Parts: sequence; structure tokens; C-alpha cells
Amino acid sequence: MAETVSEADQQDIAASLNGDGEAYGRLVRRYQDQVAAQMWRFARDRTVLEELVQDVFVEAYSSLKGFRGSAPFLHWLRRVATRVGYRYWKSQGRKRDREEALSETSLNLAVAPEVQSPYEAAETFYGLLAKLPPPDRLVLTLFYFEECDTNEIAVRTGWTLTLVKVRLHRARKKLKTLLTEVGIRSE
Repeated sequence: MAETVSEADQQDIAASLNGDGEAYGRLVRRYQDQVAAQMWRFARDRTVLEELVQDVFVEAYSSLKGFRGSAPFLHWLRRVATRVGYRYWKSQGRKRDREEALSETSLNLAVAPEVQSPYEAAETFYGLLAKLPPPDRLVLTLFYFEECDTNEIAVRTGWTLTLVKVRLHRARKKLKTLLTEVGIRSE
């Protein structure tokens, strides 16, 4: 049986569409933690994270008329968040060329990968991800961190299933090459 929109969400969405700002505030409070957790995959800086979460809810509000209610509100909100995060990565890519991105990304390799703390290892990995083009980062993030299958990635991104599979395959190869280059993975 397909999941449906909760009664509370239905009421708050209808009220929001009729101009009730407090109803939209309830939706924001209900889902801000889940959206923030998803957006943490796109930005590891708390200030940027807050801006991205706000952007998600602003975009969701302006697109609320398009919510069809065929799935839970959070599912729709996650698609909005994916688009916002992807646009953020693309804008960051335009602001600096690949050489600047490589020099700005400090990989914590002063400590051998085997003895890094979980935090250091995560920062190292996110530094490597930052070296990949936005489509590659997006597909890897959705697949591995958000645990989406290829069908869900296609839905969230608007890409075809074939394109998702091709991008995932190529992104894995690029990440493997980066890991080998920095000495984390050897063949």
C-alpha cells in the first residue's frame, strides 16, 4: 500500500495555500530536522547549512501549489531539497575553478587514514567528494549517504534511470581514482 499524506500535513498545506503563515510554520518545524540532516550532505559549514535549509523551505512554499499529495509531504520536500543542494554545488563550482577547489580542500592526510578519528575520516572523504563535479557528488551522496536506490535517485533528480546508472558508475570510478591518488586505496 502506498504511503499517503498525513492528516496534519493535509490540513497545514491547505491552510498554507490559503495564506495561513502559522500553518506553514508548523510544516517547517515538523520537517526542519530531516531537511537539515539531508542538507548536511551538501554543506559542512553550519552557516551555509542554515541558508540551504531556509532555501529549501522558501522554494517549497513557492512551489506548494504543485504538491499533488500522491506521496508523503516529506518525500516531496526531499526532492526540493535535492534540487536546492545540487544548485548550491553548481554555483560553488562556477565561483571557483577546479584548481582553486583542489587547493582550498585540505585533506587531513597528515594522519594516516587508518588512524584518523571518525570526524577526520569524514572530513577527508567530504574533501575528496568536493573534488568531483556536482552531478557525480550528487549521485554518490544520494546513493551512499541517503541510501536511495537508482529509481529514487531518478525521481529526486529528474534524470532518467539509465542516466542515473551511468553517472553512478562513472562517479565511482572517479572517486576510486581520487582515493588511489591520495594513497587511501591501493590496487
